[in-house]
Amino acid sequence: MDLENICDVPLRPLERRLLDAFQRDLPLVEHPYQVMADATGSREGDVLEALGRLRETGVLSRVGLVIRPNTAGASTLAAMAVPDADLAAVAARVSARPEVNHNYEREHRLNLWFVVAAADAQALQQTLREIERETGYAVLDLPLEAAYHIDLGFSLSRDSARDQRKSKKMDPAGGWAVRVTDQDRHILAALQDGLSLVPRPFTQPAAQLGITEAELLSELRWLMVCGVIKRCGLIVRHHELGYRANAMVVWNISDHLVDEVGARMATLPFVTLCYRRPRRLPDWPYNLFCMIHGRDRDTVEEQVATIRALPGLAGIQHAMLFSRRRFKQRGATLSRTPEAA
Repeated sequence: MDLENICDVPLRPLERRLLDAFQRDLPLVEHPYQVMADATGSREGDVLEALGRLRETGVLSRVGLVIRPNTAGASTLAAMAVPDADLAAVAARVSARPEVNHNYEREHRLNLWFVVAAADAQALQQTLREIERETGYAVLDLPLEAAYHIDLGFSLSRDSARDQRKSKKMDPAGGWAVRVTDQDRHILAALQDGLSLVPRPFTQPAAQLGITEAELLSELRWLMVCGVIKRCGLIVRHHELGYRANAMVVWNISDHLVDEVGARMATLPFVTLCYRRPRRLPDWPYNLFCMIHGRDRDTVEEQVATIRALPGLAGIQHAMLFSRRRFKQRGATLSRTPEAA
């Protein structure tokens, strides 16, 4: 989608260029903002000012890392069915948990959906049990089984959207076998809240970790190469950018076809996330999930109709869960303590 005329916050030309160019591929160098300035024909101070304004207006969540799920810890998507009268209070209790990074109300009997990340599978399950105990409502646990496309970058121009579509490729099913060390986890935890808007943003976290700036940058480049870091760049909030209709669309696909269908669905330009999760019968028959972020509800419904027209999807059971309220949205929190790593 071209956002030139729909962004909630009026964007200045430099802000637009930065958002279009650096939601991925943040330069992992000592002076990344100077490199960004050189690429956009501006000055480092102008870049820092522009990013500061984007953060103040809520468009920019942080400058930092997106970690591939289940590489440096354990995570899951969870859902609960909460009566409307209790929803706000229950959502507040769920959002108060540091392990919860996203929390949304969606249009469904299962109306509260949240993402939980923890140091390991045992800590993750303990968190889910504690949420059940604290709220009094059962939690549906839907861990990731295969990722076909996970990249919440949003293009602001037709050219960048076209380049993004060309670069779309399926994430390998079956997970990543990279061994993440305790030192890796400490590094990722030190950067989880994002980089400071100062000329040398890696200096302070390197000092905190007791390593040199060069060592930190080298390790981050390696974590990018081996796939632990999914992307590094400007992390935006989609609603403030004009993507006001957010729908999780779920499908009941035959097990022997789901990987093929998921891979094909992931290549569609308007699909921002696509992955396989387990069914939980009898309440949840769906095993393929995709996210669509659109300008309005009608547009998203038209895009879902496009998916349904794909070969083999006519008549397939599916549901559209539009978001109603955003209770929490932030990056995953990793433990900073050796014991939890």
